[in-house]
Amino acid sequence: MGANRHLEDTVTEPAVPDLASLTIGVLGGTGPQGKGLALRWAVAGLRVVIGSRSAERAEKAAAELAELAVSVNPSAEVSGADNHGCAAAADLVLVAVPWDGHDALLTSLREQLAGKIVIDCVNPLGFDKQGPFPLRVAEGSAAQQAAALLPESRVTAAFHHVSAVTLADLSVPKIDLDVLVLGEDRAATDQVRALADTIPGVRGVYGGRLRNAGQVEALTANLIAINRRYKTHAGIRITDLP
Repeated sequence: MGANRHLEDTVTEPAVPDLASLTIGVLGGTGPQGKGLALRWAVAGLRVVIGSRSAERAEKAAAELAELAVSVNPSAEVSGADNHGCAAAADLVLVAVPWDGHDALLTSLREQLAGKIVIDCVNPLGFDKQGPFPLRVAEGSAAQQAAALLPESRVTAAFHHVSAVTLADLSVPKIDLDVLVLGEDRAATDQVRALADTIPGVRGVYGGRLRNAGQVEALTANLIAINRRYKTHAGIRITDLP
């Protein structure tokens, strides 16, 4: 078929990547989405470092998460640092910051994030009297903006549709959800899919290249509208997969 075969044309699944030796960094780890994912990864036995503009705030959040995680998994490990320290210490880095600070933060961390897998889960959304709506992004999506700002990083997009409320509630042992993972680098998307799979009930699903990230980010507006109408914490499932 040739060496230039597209990601989506390849169906053979590789061995599951080993995450045990890696450190997962969460930029924006003091916000609801970042904290929730960090908690679930810590419970799964992964080493997690929380990032924030304030190291003190990050350390406080990390201590709170560690206390919760250890109650389920005594080997859970969570630490805190400022954003630069988090980016430098981590092997895989989740970006879970507000959209209005997205470009400035990533620009400031370009050196620390070079060569690393960066997972962008930012949803550029606006809100008015009619509810949530997707914002227009010049690059096409938050993930594409990240790729443009971080040319030496392996940028992926994932975890856009995970309810922060559900993540934070450890009385919910399994989360009924598929996580769409997008990117240009097959090994990087496989690593992020494996990271999604560490959360019980969650399945990482390859969702295309980064040029398809815009509609994935925008779908969050629909899910928020669903949640408000039906007073739930809806996610997505992809049908007819093995």
